Amino acid sequence: MKQLSLVILIFFLCVFSFAQTNDSLLIPAQNILPDTSADSKSKKYDVDTTVFAEAKDSIFFNIKEKKMFIYGSGNLKYKQTEIKSGTIEIDFENSSIHAYGSKLDSLNKITDSPVLSEAGEIYQGTQMKYNFKTQQGVISFAQTEQEGSKYTGNRIKKVDKDIYFIADGVYTTCDNDSCPHYHFYSPRMKVIHKNQIVAEWIYLHFGGVPFPIPLPFAVFPIESGRRSGIIPPIFGDDATYGTYFSRFGYFWAINDYFDLNLTGDFYTRGSYRLNSLFRYAKRYEFSGNLEGSYGSFVIGEKDDPDRSETNDWRLRWNHNQTITPTMKFDARLEFLSNNRVTRNISDVNDLLRNEAISNATLFKSWDESGNSMSVSYNRRQVFQANEVYEILPNITFTMSQKYPFRTGGSQSLLETFGFSYSGTFENRRNRKDRELKIRGGINHQLNASLSPKIGYFSFSPNFSYQERWYNKRIEKLSLPNFEGKDSIVTNDINEINFVRTFSFGISASTKLYGIFNPEMLGIKSIRHTVIPSVNYSFTPDFSTEGWGYFDYYTNLAGQQIKYNKFENEIYGGASDRESQSLNFSLSNVFEMKTQSDPTDTTSKENKIQLLNLNANIGYDFTADSLKFSDLRLNYRTQIGNVFSFNGGSTFSLYDYEGSISRVNRFLYDAGKGLLRLTNFNFSVSLTLSGEKLKSTQTQQTSRPLQESGFAQDNRNIYQGIYYMSDPDFTIPWDLSLNFYYNESRPVPTIVTKSSSISGSMNFNLTPAWKISLTGSYDLQRKEFAAPQIRISRDLHCWIMNFTWNPVGTFRGYMLEIRVKAPQLQDLKITKRDQFFEGR
Repeated sequence: MKQLSLVILIFFLCVFSFAQTNDSLLIPAQNILPDTSADSKSKKYDVDTTVFAEAKDSIFFNIKEKKMFIYGSGNLKYKQTEIKSGTIEIDFENSSIHAYGSKLDSLNKITDSPVLSEAGEIYQGTQMKYNFKTQQGVISFAQTEQEGSKYTGNRIKKVDKDIYFIADGVYTTCDNDSCPHYHFYSPRMKVIHKNQIVAEWIYLHFGGVPFPIPLPFAVFPIESGRRSGIIPPIFGDDATYGTYFSRFGYFWAINDYFDLNLTGDFYTRGSYRLNSLFRYAKRYEFSGNLEGSYGSFVIGEKDDPDRSETNDWRLRWNHNQTITPTMKFDARLEFLSNNRVTRNISDVNDLLRNEAISNATLFKSWDESGNSMSVSYNRRQVFQANEVYEILPNITFTMSQKYPFRTGGSQSLLETFGFSYSGTFENRRNRKDRELKIRGGINHQLNASLSPKIGYFSFSPNFSYQERWYNKRIEKLSLPNFEGKDSIVTNDINEINFVRTFSFGISASTKLYGIFNPEMLGIKSIRHTVIPSVNYSFTPDFSTEGWGYFDYYTNLAGQQIKYNKFENEIYGGASDRESQSLNFSLSNVFEMKTQSDPTDTTSKENKIQLLNLNANIGYDFTADSLKFSDLRLNYRTQIGNVFSFNGGSTFSLYDYEGSISRVNRFLYDAGKGLLRLTNFNFSVSLTLSGEKLKSTQTQQTSRPLQESGFAQDNRNIYQGIYYMSDPDFTIPWDLSLNFYYNESRPVPTIVTKSSSISGSMNFNLTPAWKISLTGSYDLQRKEFAAPQIRISRDLHCWIMNFTWNPVGTFRGYMLEIRVKAPQLQDLKITKRDQFFEGR
């Protein structure tokens, strides 16, 4: 019931005419109001819910004048509005509240100044007048803060729930209460709640010193999340295209799910580029962006003989969507002009690439059966050769492993039988030298196996069947050329064909364990696991006449030459030789278990993997020579996130002659030992960092994520070559080092080496100064690759970044000083060197 009669107020005044320290008054209208009163039904009152009043001193009611007085740290709560003040006066007749400080402290300053909290917003001042009916009010010498922005003024007048007027207003994002490092002053300001501040004759102050030239007017955004507005340009000089201003445009926040970014780059010598970025997102459902650009770049004057004009364009679409919990669609498509996009791109790596790769996939799975299906499109565009390779479409169906005879419990030999199936349809479109070639086919793959276990050994007999369907095959003819020599002509024959092949094999493996319990130095035990395995496989020779997969042509010499009729098809043809191979592998895993602390009941044992060492070698029974494959070793270890080591070695059992790396003669027979190293490589990675500082002296400078499902996009076309995230001053230091070495020895007399060291180091000189070093050094060429030095200074509400690329094609520097607050990110000073000139 939205009524509160004067009778109720008089009733409470009589009972609680004087409330002592910390007494509170509760007025629940719906519990007291008599419904049968005709006056109460005809008269409307403004108080329509429970009102709470509290004071340390007293609460006094003036029944005749319909006023209420709260003395001594008063607190009044009504709906979403709360007022705290030394003295609060309420006039129920006029629906007004007057609040002011109660006394002076030892420094002759007013204490218990009024504080108004309304719907999450807090306003402070020396005195306040507020109408709880119209929600209008005036605050003298007031200040408030919204979304990291603070504004103060001699008087703040609230005209409705969303609009305020400020006299002698000050706006800043600096949280230094005593003296903001910078602020904007205006004699008159208008604040639109959670939207913007509009002011006229704006003076920018640095450290209390005003900039001498004011702005006629300004609009400051205080709205959280995305908002529409003009994107200010960046000015500079380009040695090739002249003076420019770039990324000038407009950002349009269409709604919570869409936004559009339109910008342009313009050069005084006639070149230009237009860019657009359309983003969309709906949390937990879909997200993506559509990016496009078109540019025209002119070098030279109209009458210059070497004048050139190039046009380039780019279209890129990224999309991720969860249609149902078992169906997803992902797309990353990119189409570019052949001369590529070489200016104003987001990533230095884009300048180095020679191709554009696109793909789109619709994936569907069935949880109950474990089956899945995907439909995809793939495209690869090679710039230099002007070639395009497309797969349109690729449809794949996969049936998971099935066990038709399994019933549960102990398994018999038949119950270990399982099979799986996969089918793929693919259509390829390749354009090379302006010629389009189309090839398609369907591939069926059926695998069946048993997995019995006999004693300590696991066996796995397996059978694989493959069937390929094609609508084309080739035919080769030998014709004499103008020199009277053989000229082989290959023609496509359009007809339906099936290529059926199969193979089978068997594998066996076991595990051996060795455990050592030192019980010292915090080590409880060390375990060594050895996994030997052997695999035999057999594939028949399908080149005989009975299979029909090969044909012959007769050359001019009368010789019959065999060829594969399906060698040009997408899944290839059948094997032209019998294959019998035996492969051996040996895996070694070394693990350590640490002891728990007996004095700590929460301490637990930890398992650490020390080393993985794997070796494998194969033997081909049907090869006419070099039956043994190379012996390959792989080893790796990792200690937490601090240290990792990976390496590999390749050894040959065969001798060499001159520059021929392998001849059909064992090293042992030649008296040169058993094995010969042909390749060796390893990489070492070390990552260390100091503990995160608990102090709040420095502030995080990373910009917050956008709302409405739009995360900040690190791959933004307007960030430029020097873009990187802001430094984290709370981490005192961190170090990352990587070393790579590779040595190739096809023969002992021919050795090719490559090695490099790369890394990054960040450290704080002081809590507000950070230096970052990144780069790579080629130890063989003795040259640096893309080193970069960055110096950052935390200026409280500002940040300074100096970035320097000392050598390389894109060497140069950039100095930037800007406000941290994202709503004022364009308030900055930038100085940069020409880094696209390539001196």
